[in-house]
Amino acid sequence: MHAFRFDPVRMPASAQALRSEVRAFIAAEVANGAFTPSCNSWSSFDADFSRKCGARGYIGMRWPKQYGGHERSALERHVVTEEMLAGGAPVGAHWIADRQSGQQILRYGSERAKHTILPKIASGECYFSIGMSEPDSGSDLAAVRTRANKTEGGWNISGTKVWTSAAHRTNYLIALVRTAPKEDDRHAGMTQFIVDLSHSGVSVRPIYNLYGGHDFNEVVFDGFFAADDMVMGDVGTGWKLVTSELAFERSGPDRFLSTYQLLVESIRAIGADPDARSANEIGRFVAHLATLRRMSTSVAGMLERGAQPMVEAALVKDMGTAFEREIPETFRHLIATEPALGDGASYAELLGMTMLRAPGFTLRGGTREILRGVIARGLGLR
Repeated sequence: MHAFRFDPVRMPASAQALRSEVRAFIAAEVANGAFTPSCNSWSSFDADFSRKCGARGYIGMRWPKQYGGHERSALERHVVTEEMLAGGAPVGAHWIADRQSGQQILRYGSERAKHTILPKIASGECYFSIGMSEPDSGSDLAAVRTRANKTEGGWNISGTKVWTSAAHRTNYLIALVRTAPKEDDRHAGMTQFIVDLSHSGVSVRPIYNLYGGHDFNEVVFDGFFAADDMVMGDVGTGWKLVTSELAFERSGPDRFLSTYQLLVESIRAIGADPDARSANEIGRFVAHLATLRRMSTSVAGMLERGAQPMVEAALVKDMGTAFEREIPETFRHLIATEPALGDGASYAELLGMTMLRAPGFTLRGGTREILRGVIARGLGLR
């Protein structure tokens, strides 16, 4: 049985100095008109901003210098992540590559993959998508049907991935596919592959959301060839790799800061003399935010020590996405504003766009039901 532990972490002086540096960088970019701070900014795609981050050493921070990294700590990277999200910076282009794909390649990729891909990610010029979800499988990753058959020098992949964020603008994705028939152990026989989306045999089709935005895609493989050195880890170990990857995806500040900009602007809109109900809600949200930051920072400390805190990460994501989803639902009742569509320049647009996106917060990266199953197993309850 797993016992939850979220031990406190003391930020080193280097991380505190880095926080001030990143905060000043973001303020200067906003003052220069480079971007307008927004909610859910880790899905805002801006290649120019990503290249600036790469030049300043804010991508691939933990990776070895031989692969373009900067050999800094997980806590220093955590600070950069917090500041970027709190500042509403458009980090979406490099987000997935930096958060998890590059880390997976560093751990399990071939030397060719490490030398050819990681330096481009670190420079802010190479972007990744996640190839996990499939039609009709929901959040049950073990139900993947995309197949890879062995051929000379590599593998031929056929099948479909869906809800693939930004695949129309990224260079690669890491796909979880089946390389052996299903067994009694439904987690066996799966493998991860690095997929170059510019090659033949793979096509990307748009999925438009409610307000006409193009965030998601369907990715179809039709005999796509993946070379042997694009296999992640050993053949058949895909489930182990994908579950370790989810610890990076589920525990970061992006799982509770997606609506931080709305929280701040709502507090400003209410003003310095809130009524009792508004004061209660503001205090509750601030207290929850402080707790989630403590938990997420603790997980960053675990990752720094080389642990794989999958259960703790699931708990952070479950609580964090509920928190960020509740913010627009609460403040739309407290502030007399008609939500509107737009780029978020006004409070009405900020509220409206957040309300449209919020239902997806508790779905992406694993639904609440899946996360609570992970937590229950960790507690020995199932």
